[in-house]
Amino acid sequence: MTTLVFGHKAPDTDSTGSPLIWAWYLNEIKGIPARAVLLGEPNTEAAFVLKRWGIETPEIIADVEPGTKVVIVDTNNPAELPASIDQADVQAIIDHHKLTGGLATKLPIDITIRPLACTATLMHDLMGDDAAKMPDRIKCLMLSCILSDTLEFRSPTTTDHDRSLALSLAKDLDITIADYAEEMFAAKSDVSTLSDAELLRMDSKEYTVGGKALRISVMETTSPRAILDRKGSLMTAMDAVAQEDGADQVLLFVVDILREEATLLVPNDLVRTIAEKSFGVSVSGDSVVLPGVMSRKKQIIPVLSV
Repeated sequence: MTTLVFGHKAPDTDSTGSPLIWAWYLNEIKGIPARAVLLGEPNTEAAFVLKRWGIETPEIIADVEPGTKVVIVDTNNPAELPASIDQADVQAIIDHHKLTGGLATKLPIDITIRPLACTATLMHDLMGDDAAKMPDRIKCLMLSCILSDTLEFRSPTTTDHDRSLALSLAKDLDITIADYAEEMFAAKSDVSTLSDAELLRMDSKEYTVGGKALRISVMETTSPRAILDRKGSLMTAMDAVAQEDGADQVLLFVVDILREEATLLVPNDLVRTIAEKSFGVSVSGDSVVLPGVMSRKKQIIPVLSV
């Protein structure tokens, strides 16, 4: 039986690249039939990375059949996984996020969660000496994942280990990190073809905080004005997206990669309360700037309070 490898819904670069990396490892090194799949359309940056290196976009699946062997990467949150995940035969979880809980497995499994910026970095560690056997396309995916998740080492989640591996991969591939990261971030920032609802869902994760179901969306960009100019329509769309997705509220953080700050849109009193209680700011309008806030995992999720 083929093992499916996938990350979270609304796949970003790490959740697109890491399944491909681990499927390669299982197939070519461990001799285990495996296939990378996605749980949604890859975001604009992830799509760019696949096209840039001539890698076919994995199949997108809506759910898993009971008994399907799966490896979960870049998440351990049931809200970000297929509805039938508890009926699957989960083989392993490889992740770098906080332990959410709620998953039930049929048997004991391998779980590796480490405080690194990127799942791909963790995979390199797990491969050990076999990492030297990675072909260039897999190395390119790994480098792309690290640069995306660290925002070219600007994110506070960046560790020396992530940076060292990225520098080593770039040298091996003869890639200039600054130039390639600029290409990636330009692709990430181009949301001109996305509807408001698509933008709100493009890089979003579901969490429950203080009894409120929140869809927490982050848009990392080098062109924040292109998003903030749509502030009115985005705030209107938040209500529709929340209703359709069964959430109490959508939060949108527009992360300015170059200025290293986030702007949170504030459409109502609930979000105003969340902003003031979580970040210690005073909100007087329909948005608030949060200096230094760049990481959902390290600077947003841990402090959210309703």
